[in-house]
Amino acid sequence: MIDEIRLQVYLARCGVASRRASENLILNGRVSVDGKIITELGTKVSGKEKICLDGKQIFPEAEKRYILLNKPEGYVCSLADEKDRPIAASLLKDTYTERLYNIGRLDMLSGGAILFTNDGDFSAKVEHPSSEIEKEYEVITVFEYPDEILQKFLRGVRIEGVFYKALSAERISKNKMRIVLIEGKNREIRRVLKFFNIKIKKLIRVRIGCVYLSDLPSGKHRPLTSEEIKGLLG
Repeated sequence: MIDEIRLQVYLARCGVASRRASENLILNGRVSVDGKIITELGTKVSGKEKICLDGKQIFPEAEKRYILLNKPEGYVCSLADEKDRPIAASLLKDTYTERLYNIGRLDMLSGGAILFTNDGDFSAKVEHPSSEIEKEYEVITVFEYPDEILQKFLRGVRIEGVFYKALSAERISKNKMRIVLIEGKNREIRRVLKFFNIKIKKLIRVRIGCVYLSDLPSGKHRPLTSEEIKGLLG
């Protein structure tokens, strides 16, 4: 008997997108199995079928890739952008021919560490909340900020019904802070600082778990080491 897997898992193993993004591709009617458009997420496949995305047959990636990119400000973390803004994944195309997609996101105005892969299983494990992977950020504010902002972020802040809480928050200088998050809700740091009327000049993610940005230049990338891959998987 041939083992079957969910269609979105197969798409992720083909390097098309993360499992979550692959679910959207299915729901949007862009995936077919043996000529039939599939829009139900419960569909399972063995891999023996002819599976196509936008009419083009796809296959599991032979070589797995695990990449750290120092995303420049102004780039979006998406496979495509309707506003025609520059896409972070495009910075990898000169080196890699595989379809690579980002694990998690980093908003357009922010820069720094973001991971790319074509390994759906790896992406799913790293993205899952149970992994509790720390994300560290350095924030430069326009003006000097009061210490109480950090204290409140550490205790937790509820904004428009959403609870935000930093794992750690410390001052580096009069207008620079270091914030560590675990869950990292959408635009969390920006929303919390805006709530306290603190304007951000620059926001950079400098670490994801055991993976440090270090001196990697903006716009450049490097493969993860085997130790970093094992560290992210816990």
